[in-house]
Amino acid sequence: MKFWISLIGYQAVWFAAVIGAGHGLAWPGVLGMLLYATWQFRVSDRRSTDLRLIAAALVMGLLLDGGLLHLGLASYAASWVAPAPPAWILALWATFALTFTQSLSYLQNKLWLAALLGSIGGPLAYQGAARGWHVVSFAQPVWPALLWLAIGWGLATPLLARLARHRPGHPASTPVSLQGHGS
Repeated sequence: MKFWISLIGYQAVWFAAVIGAGHGLAWPGVLGMLLYATWQFRVSDRRSTDLRLIAAALVMGLLLDGGLLHLGLASYAASWVAPAPPAWILALWATFALTFTQSLSYLQNKLWLAALLGSIGGPLAYQGAARGWHVVSFAQPVWPALLWLAIGWGLATPLLARLARHRPGHPASTPVSLQGHGS
């Protein structure tokens, strides 16, 4: 049941964030993330891991989406302080990170799959937000922004999956390879 709540909850936050941003509002995405995180912390037995995932994801979001802004590759609706990514984007990063101990936990041991899914799914999500809700605008030509997103998400997704696998206080078992097993 946690799997489905995690999966549906993340999608609900995504829609709240992009629809809210489409109306010039960042708070629906932030509120959605806070509700999702509250649920996550109530059911999780790995709260310290969840907190580390949120912190790491926020840094990744600042770097990846901040890089898009700084390079002039994209702009966002409902922005706040330039050149920082808008709050609704950072809320999505935090929410996404929390799925790695629930609905995306299977990626913890399949880092190659996490990289593949991130490099494809990340740009597709941004394209959906751009085309469906007009909350992301890409500079022309679009391919440099999509390449930036593919590389960024291709790195961020396995990093989050790996971080979710680590348990504080437990000795590291074996080194990790991109194939998802010890090297």
